[in-house]
Amino acid sequence: MIGRDADVLRVANCSGFYGDRLSAMRELLEGGHIDVLTGDYLAELTMLILGRDRMKDPATGYAKTFLVQLRDCLGLALTQGVRIVANAGGVNTPALVAAIREQADGQGLAPRIAHVLGDDLTADANTLGLGRPLGAHAYLGAFGIARALSAGADIVVTGRVTDAALTIGPGTAHFGWAARDYDALAGATVAGHVIECGTQATGGNYPFFTEIADPIHPGFPIAELHRDGSSIITKHAGTGGAVTVDTVISQLLYEIADARYAGPDVTTRLDSVRVTQDGADRVAISAVRGEAPPPDLKVSLTTLGGYRNELTLVLTGLDIDAKAALFQGQFTGALPSSPAELTWRLARTDRPDAATQQEAAALLTVVGRDTDEHAVGRGFANAAIEVALGSYPGFFATTPPAAGSPYGVFTAGFVPQGIPAHEVVHDGGDVERIGEPPAYRAMTPLLGSPPASPDPAGPTSRLPLGTIAGARSGDKGGNANVGVWVRDERAYPWLAHLLTPAMIGTLLPETDGLPVEVTYLPNLRAVNIVIDGLLGQGVAYNARFDPQAKGLAEWLRSRLVDIPETLLPQGPSDVTR
Repeated sequence: MIGRDADVLRVANCSGFYGDRLSAMRELLEGGHIDVLTGDYLAELTMLILGRDRMKDPATGYAKTFLVQLRDCLGLALTQGVRIVANAGGVNTPALVAAIREQADGQGLAPRIAHVLGDDLTADANTLGLGRPLGAHAYLGAFGIARALSAGADIVVTGRVTDAALTIGPGTAHFGWAARDYDALAGATVAGHVIECGTQATGGNYPFFTEIADPIHPGFPIAELHRDGSSIITKHAGTGGAVTVDTVISQLLYEIADARYAGPDVTTRLDSVRVTQDGADRVAISAVRGEAPPPDLKVSLTTLGGYRNELTLVLTGLDIDAKAALFQGQFTGALPSSPAELTWRLARTDRPDAATQQEAAALLTVVGRDTDEHAVGRGFANAAIEVALGSYPGFFATTPPAAGSPYGVFTAGFVPQGIPAHEVVHDGGDVERIGEPPAYRAMTPLLGSPPASPDPAGPTSRLPLGTIAGARSGDKGGNANVGVWVRDERAYPWLAHLLTPAMIGTLLPETDGLPVEVTYLPNLRAVNIVIDGLLGQGVAYNARFDPQAKGLAEWLRSRLVDIPETLLPQGPSDVTR
C-alpha cells in the first residue's frame, strides 16, 4: 500500500506535455490530499526534440521542466508523503536521475529515486528489423513502476512507457493487482488515459467550453482509483474548469483507434466503459473490461526525414486565383533546382468588400522538401525574392525568406514483448528484471456496428453538426482521429448512421480518397473516426495547415448537416450537465 486509504488511491497528473503549466505541481500539492503525483511529458514530437537535444549534448535528452518543478516542490512532496512518477526521462533517464540527485543534495534533501530502463532499442534497431532510426523506444508497461513504488521509491523516473502506465503502476503497487487482473488493469488504463493530458479532462480543449463557469484557469485532474479498477475523476475544490460526463468522454475519445485499446499489460475494451456523474466535479468510470495484451510492443521510431522550407505569400483583393497562378509560375521558373516534393496551398480567407485589409487577404503557401539541404536552402528562398517586384500587385510575405531546416518523421514499429530488457534500478542501485506478461491475445480490430433503430422521423433543420454533437481530434503518427459524441441518448442512432466513411469524405473534403475507419461506442453515445495518412509522415512533417489535427474536430462540428428537429436542444437544461 502506497497511499493513506487502503480502498482508494488518489492519483493526480500535473503535466500533459513538455511545456505544460509549471505551477501545476505546486497547485496539486497545496490544493488538497493526493497520494501520487504523475507527469506525462512525452509526445511523439517530444521524442524527436529530446533526441536532438541529446545529439547536441549527451548529458541532456530529458524534460528539463520537470527538474524546475522539482526544485520548487520536492521538499513539499516529501513532507506530505506524496510519491512522484514521471516519464520525464525521455531518451536519457539516467542523466535525469543524476540531475535530480544533484539538485536534491543542494537542497539538503535525500529522496529515494528509482528509474525504469529497457525502452531504448536504438542500438539494436537494425538487428530487430526496425531500420536505422535516430531513436527507437518501446512503450513499456506499468509493472516496473509498480515494483519501484512497492520497494519504497519517493520518485520513479521512466523513459518511454505508455501514458496510462503512470497511473496503472501506482494502482498496481497500492492494490496488489496481478498480471492477469485484466479488468482492474483496464479500468486503471481508462483512468490514466483520461488524466494523462492534464486539463483536457477538466474543460480544456472542450467543445462546449462556453458552458463552463470558470474556464480561465482549469484545475488539473485527479483519479480516485478503487480496488476493482473503477475510478472517480475529479479535481481539487475551488479550482477552475469542470469535471462532467462530457469533459471525460471528450478526453476518452482522444487519440484512440478501434474499441480494442492495446497496451503492454492489458488490452482495454473501450466499448465496455460506462461514465456517469457522481456529484459536482466528480465522474465515475466503471464496468471496464480487459483482455490479455497483444504479443508485440509498439516502438516509437524517430528518423530524419530530410529538409524543408516554407513561404507564405499574402494575396489581397481581386483576382486571387490569377495572382496565385502568376506567382506559382514565376517561383517554379526561378528555382535553381526543383525539390523532391513541392506542395502548394491556397487558403481563401478573403471575403468580398472587406472592411479591413486582413479580411480581404488570402494566403498562398509553398512547401519544399528534399533529402538534400541545398535543394530547399537559400536558393529556394531567393526564388521568391527575385520575382518580388515583377509579380502580382500587392506582393508581400508573412515572414522573411529563410534557409531550410531539418524535419523529423515518427513511425511506429513493433517487437515481441520479450525483446526489451524491462528493468527497475532501485535507489540503492539494485537492478530488478520485470518479466513478460503471462498470456497474450492477438489483436483483431473491433469496430462494432451502428444501432438498428431508425433515425428520428419528421422535419429537419440544416445546422452545424456541433449544434448537438461534441468532438475531439488528435494525431497518431500520420493518422488523425476524430471522436464524436452526442449528449442525448435519442441522437446516437442518428449520429451513428450519419457519420459513414462516405459522409466523412463529403464533410471533410481534405480526407476524400483516404482510408477511413469508423468505430461505434454506444455506451459513450460516440463514434470514433480514424483517417489514415491525413497527416503525411507525422507532426514534424507538417503535411497540412493543422499538422496534429487538433482543430479537425471543430471543423467537422462547423459543417452543416440535416438534424431532426426533435433532437434540437429546447433550452439550457437540454444542453448542460
